[in-house]
Amino acid sequence: MATANKICSLGRRIYRFAASISTVIALLVILWGCTANDFNAGAIAWKTYSNSRYGFEFPYPSNWTSLAAPANDDGIAFLSPQDNSVEIRGWASQQLPNDRESVKKIKSNFQTAQGVSGVLVVEVDQQIGSMTLTLTQSQVKYCLQGRSKSQDFQNYYRLFYYIAQQYRIFKF
Repeated sequence: MATANKICSLGRRIYRFAASISTVIALLVILWGCTANDFNAGAIAWKTYSNSRYGFEFPYPSNWTSLAAPANDDGIAFLSPQDNSVEIRGWASQQLPNDRESVKKIKSNFQTAQGVSGVLVVEVDQQIGSMTLTLTQSQVKYCLQGRSKSQDFQNYYRLFYYIAQQYRIFKF
């Protein structure tokens, strides 16, 4: 009986070890999948959207289509030529006093190449994945958002992140 218990105990240890190894391998495969699609900004032809009303600009792929700009000229949206559910949208607005207090409470977690600090939020639900950058300068709130279907978001994440890094404010 003691030998049977030792064999069962050894079997349980082997099973736990194998399960641990399997978990580590699965995690590594998932992480490798996130980094396998290296983003090469140099391989894309770029244009730059500039907003003279609020003084900001950001690059976008030259083959993306712009939607009609709103009458108040607060921003623009671009759609991917491969899938019109993939969108890059940039806009700005005057900040209300209540907005300024709520923004102060949120810690900055992102910095553009220009050196402007802001908040970058990534949200992925069952249908939509989005990355939203919010920058605040003086009385103006600047926003940039990349959106896609959630199952495709991993394919666009690096593109959206690159554009967020290149976002510039030229009216300080």
